[in-house]
Amino acid sequence: MEPFIVSARKYRPQTFKDVVGQQAITNTLQNAIDQNHLAQALLFCGPRGVGKTTCARILAKQINSDGTERTDEDFAFNIFELDAASNNSVDDIRNLIDQVRIPPQVGKYKVYIIDEVHMLSLSAFNAFLKTLEEPPKHAIFILATTEKHKIIPTILSRCQIFDFKRITVKDSAEYLKYIAENQGINAEEDALHIIAQKADGAMRDALSIFDRVVSFSGSELTRKAVTENLNVLDYDTYFEATDLILEHNIPNLLLLFNNTLSLGFDGHHFISGLASHFRDLMVCQHPDTITLLEVGEAAQQLYRDQSKITSASFLLRGLDIANDCDLKYKTSRNQRLLVELTLMKLASIDFDGEKKNLNP
Repeated sequence: MEPFIVSARKYRPQTFKDVVGQQAITNTLQNAIDQNHLAQALLFCGPRGVGKTTCARILAKQINSDGTERTDEDFAFNIFELDAASNNSVDDIRNLIDQVRIPPQVGKYKVYIIDEVHMLSLSAFNAFLKTLEEPPKHAIFILATTEKHKIIPTILSRCQIFDFKRITVKDSAEYLKYIAENQGINAEEDALHIIAQKADGAMRDALSIFDRVVSFSGSELTRKAVTENLNVLDYDTYFEATDLILEHNIPNLLLLFNNTLSLGFDGHHFISGLASHFRDLMVCQHPDTITLLEVGEAAQQLYRDQSKITSASFLLRGLDIANDCDLKYKTSRNQRLLVELTLMKLASIDFDGEKKNLNP
């Protein structure tokens, strides 16, 4: 049995062109290399799983490449990675500074990638200042962090800063589609969008979730399998809830909520999801804002259809009521009753956004 390699490692980009969703940064770095205009101290900052360490490794390989090396050459003797989370003392930095003085035996540059650099102690930062400002010609430092605000200003002023952005749901879903095709997996577009949404802008998280769901469902990746495995409420629930609200059908709406609770979801999850659903319906009502809807094409049509039968005033009033419940949920003594009362209020809104007169 061959060892399994997780997708995040198996499909780790090898060139700047392969990096997902960071075109501005990869283009800047590529141009800096081509024009011999690369700074010796770089700071890569941004959320987890968006490609900071990957870009640092690609950069380290590329500046040492001269076209004569093997295609699988990794320049292991030129690239030094230090995890500042566990090597954060003054002694660790002094050892690093001692190594920096020695020129590389192979290639042009020695590249030092310091991950989680915000974890360095204040004294370690101070010990690093002089070397960072005036490194030897053969040394390049790439610092990576998820928390830029924790780095002292004297370090920031010595680095060229690159802010990595969160990866969009669309970019994540497209990359997951490429991987699914590569592995011979038949994946529904909506299923990939749900994984991308759950990853919350981190490509590494999206790939980890993808691996988990594939282990669960095999070569057929359906929306139903993804929602079951990730324990997320399917949007069908919210389409049905909205239809019942529009029909003022309180009994069936309460039964739908009860069924949702019996599946293991809590009331807070249900009501915040319903508020998000109202928001998605609202962005569907104008052609300019429909791009804010981060779902697959099939789901987009369903949202468009339902948005045609809901008025903007109804959605605004509904959002206000659902948001009020969301804010009160944690402090409520009877949370189920709070959500049920909210659903009754929603089902009592008339189409013009005013409350329906329940008296005969």
